[in-house]
Amino acid sequence: MMSGWPSGMMHGWGFGSFGWIGMILMWLVPVGFVVLVVLGIVWLVRGLTSSGEGKADTVQQAEAQPSPREILQIRYARGEITREQYLQMLEDLN
Repeated sequence: MMSGWPSGMMHGWGFGSFGWIGMILMWLVPVGFVVLVVLGIVWLVRGLTSSGEGKADTVQQAEAQPSPREILQIRYARGEITREQYLQMLEDLN
């Protein structure tokens, strides 16, 4: 019985037949699980609290559109309308 190797199922290593890999996995698997749980909670909270952000984006987009006067100035600058047309349309806007 005393052949130099400890007797028992794990042969004295303490990590089964996996050796050092088993020891590393014993640390990484629980830590990875905790990280996934925390990331899931963060994702869930951000999803629930950001439901009103889309409305603010819509308002900002509406404000970013050029006014009728600006559109008229751009068309005149591009040469799409003549000076007379520009002045007439500008008067119509007032």
